[in-house]
Amino acid sequence: MKDEHPPYFNIDPDRALRDLDAPFSTERFSDLARACTRGRADLASRGMNDQGRKSLRLFSTWEITRYLIPVATPHFRRVLKANPDLPQGQSETEGGSKWFTLDEVLRLRTHFAAEGSKAKEYKPYRPEGLPAKMVAVANFKGGVGKTSTAAHLAMSAALDGYKVLVIDLDSQGSMTSIFGGQVEDEWQTVFPLLARHYATHLRTENQRRIERGDPPLPMEDTLNEALSVKAPDLIQKTHWPNIDLIGAQLNLYWSEFQIPVWRMQARTWKLWDALTEVLEQDGVLDDYDVIFLDTPPALGYLTINGLAAADILLVPVGASFLEFDSTGRFFDMLHSTFASIEEGENIAARALGRPELAFEWDAVRAVITRYDGAQQGELAALMQAYLGRTLTPERQDFTALIGQAGERVNGIYEADYRDFNRETYARGRATFDETYAAFKRLLLGTWRRDEIEAAAMQEPAQ
Repeated sequence: MKDEHPPYFNIDPDRALRDLDAPFSTERFSDLARACTRGRADLASRGMNDQGRKSLRLFSTWEITRYLIPVATPHFRRVLKANPDLPQGQSETEGGSKWFTLDEVLRLRTHFAAEGSKAKEYKPYRPEGLPAKMVAVANFKGGVGKTSTAAHLAMSAALDGYKVLVIDLDSQGSMTSIFGGQVEDEWQTVFPLLARHYATHLRTENQRRIERGDPPLPMEDTLNEALSVKAPDLIQKTHWPNIDLIGAQLNLYWSEFQIPVWRMQARTWKLWDALTEVLEQDGVLDDYDVIFLDTPPALGYLTINGLAAADILLVPVGASFLEFDSTGRFFDMLHSTFASIEEGENIAARALGRPELAFEWDAVRAVITRYDGAQQGELAALMQAYLGRTLTPERQDFTALIGQAGERVNGIYEADYRDFNRETYARGRATFDETYAAFKRLLLGTWRRDEIEAAAMQEPAQ
């Protein structure tokens, strides 16, 4: 008869001792780290080509006409036949479906935008003369799908025709892995950009000190080296033709220790402006349409830089009590952190008669990720009631498509629908298409507001 008692009764101490390993030394952490590195390389290689680089799959005529270019399939084929100079795609079998690279899709999109119906949106809305929108995806609760949400939104925007830059601020480098980035050390991350911003400030501050007769503050070699680094030096191409990357790796975490040292040395340095200002100075905001910032799962200095730089803040959250509770604490910490910065800066601003500092975001939205409607519907409705419009009603369902894409170190938009079937694929990506649609409404709304305000400022006074 099977023992009905739970398995934690009657455990023999001597047998437990025999099963026990030797005491764990510091060196064994290194062994585990090397094992994880080998395993990570093995998993990552599954999404790579023969040259050891990630490559993006091809897109079928069905996908293009359903998801990418709003034309009927027969019309699409007629246009290609009438324009042999356009990409014609390739067939895997005699008389089979045509498949196209994303580069070719972008060329076709440009043709339809120039020659097709003006009533259709072949290219997404992008006002001229306005900078890229920066989007931070943040929450200090781990495991809420922060990186995957940022990656899928970046891929969605790229498929929609936008030119995208992804900046990985998380030293774990998960976003970098998704896009196949190669980062050797912290000098290929945002670190030298932050160091350059501080070095520029320190050089100006030292000039003032010399003019007052005070000794200059030391300018270390790291800062002198950073003065020559520009953002384009750090930007990598990815396997997506219209997604570029500034990657991350473990040494980026050193910034969390170095930044407060710089701040203590020069209290007038506005560290929260560092990322915004260097990207603007280097022309990055003019070179891209949307910039996604993947932040660490903690409210440290890198996250503060990302949040302060952002025009739009997206907060992924799971439909569970603990994640809802943690997200509330995250919002509370955002308030206390940025209110503290404002208060500290504005004491001096009021004394000197200068404009006061006030942080502002175009939009802030929370989005439920990894959603199971059968189990989490009631809690999601409760969260919606408390957060109101701040919580988007669209939910990112967890489907077989998402799980399989994750196992292959791919985003769902990189998955080939032939590995499932068309309907499974369509169902799986629909939840992310809805999330992107909600994000795109925010993006277009904020751009349109900026466009109207810019036009109003140019109107002559009556």
